[in-house]
Amino acid sequence: MSVAIEKVKCLIIGSGPAGYTAAIYAARANMNPVMYMGSQPGGQLTTTNEVENFPGYPEGITGPAMMEELKAQAERFETDVREGWVTKVDFSGDVHKVWINDDKEIHCETVIVSTGASAKYLGLPSEQKYLKMGGGVSACAVCDGFFYKNQEVILVGAGDSACEEAHYLSKICKKVTMLVRRDEFRASKIMATRVQNTENIEILFNTETVEVLGDDYGVTGARVKNKVTGEEKDIPATGFFVAIGHKPNTDIFKEYLTLDETGYIVNVCGTAKTNVEGVFVCGDAADHVYRQAITAAGTGCMAALDAERYLAAKEG
Repeated sequence: MSVAIEKVKCLIIGSGPAGYTAAIYAARANMNPVMYMGSQPGGQLTTTNEVENFPGYPEGITGPAMMEELKAQAERFETDVREGWVTKVDFSGDVHKVWINDDKEIHCETVIVSTGASAKYLGLPSEQKYLKMGGGVSACAVCDGFFYKNQEVILVGAGDSACEEAHYLSKICKKVTMLVRRDEFRASKIMATRVQNTENIEILFNTETVEVLGDDYGVTGARVKNKVTGEEKDIPATGFFVAIGHKPNTDIFKEYLTLDETGYIVNVCGTAKTNVEGVFVCGDAADHVYRQAITAAGTGCMAALDAERYLAAKEG
């Protein structure tokens, strides 16, 4: 039995601060947005225990609670928020075609991509345990560094982002132990020199994590191994930061949208426009620099406004 094709004025793919902000603006502009939340409703913030740097929450808020409030606000303006995820797209024609769960076909006048990016982790069971617990494992020093003020932390990584995060943590924490798997940094020389010259950053080369240590309350340290000597030792720490990169959730768009070498969607500078007319991007699917909830929300606003202007120009 054939299923009728649904026609939508504005489809938002993915939730999180960018998607929900786009939904709020699009709904208030009478664009009747439909949102599919994706495989991780609420995005990366649902794995964050406390959010204290988003304006409007003087006492802070948990990531999941904040996403529920953003969802409720979007629904208040009659955004149609649905479960499910996009499994295929076809942006080759004037009508943007999208398939949900390999089954339902939707034809869209505009599409806003807010699929975000996923932090890469080491994949250790102990790491995942404390990540899910919200007890000391993080992939964002700027988001969570404040919670470890005057404490000792560990950071894993060797690139520019890792060096930036280690340097950021060094201003807040008593000590930062940086674990580098190889015998040298992958970072640029200037970034590597900066962390090497920072007094409270200790760098351990040729070192990998064996296990994240902890108790019922959270992380207490990490067991590490020197790859050259085979020696293992325990390092005390209350925070374990992973800075080995992010993977943008953009694979299904690569046939139609311009991506950079890492997979982030390339937007027209100063806008949320992509290389396909009527398709817009916001949040971490395009942002590999800031990756904050507040900047994602800002680009969600941009995407909705750009989509509204696109529709107005077509109708005018």
